Amino acid sequence: MSEPRLQQYLHARGIGFETIHHLRTITAQDTAHSVHVDDAELAKTVMVKLGGRMAMVVLGADRRLDLAALSRATGQAPALLAEEREFAGLFPDCELGAMPPFGNLYGLDVNVDEALSRDHEIAFNAGSHTEVMRIPFALFEQLVHPRRLRRIAQITH
Repeated sequence: MSEPRLQQYLHARGIGFETIHHLRTITAQDTAHSVHVDDAELAKTVMVKLGGRMAMVVLGADRRLDLAALSRATGQAPALLAEEREFAGLFPDCELGAMPPFGNLYGLDVNVDEALSRDHEIAFNAGSHTEVMRIPFALFEQLVHPRRLRRIAQITH
């Protein structure tokens, strides 16, 4: 497999990043524990349909998306979870469920839970279930230009 789109994007801009290799995990919370990152700092990418359009929502591994709150915050109705079959083809360089929160590289709008901005860094799947990347949150915002949303998720534990 060639270098994933995200790594190409970062290398082309001369941006350094930390990659953490780990044993294969599936859930965001298992990934956070595997790489010794706080659940609130590890971002998970949730694919949704907002007003019929595919979009990304990025929130901490310690949170659960509230679709009604997302709909209110974006002014888009309905807000629905996307099914894997609906977005699998959008990320040809990624394992299903391990998409990085860089929707801008895939033509998707990105919405981010404001709670993630409280940490200096953001960690996220780097396109596989065995690699996590970490960069400063401010750099993530600079590169992706996500829409920050408040109160769209609840803490799960």
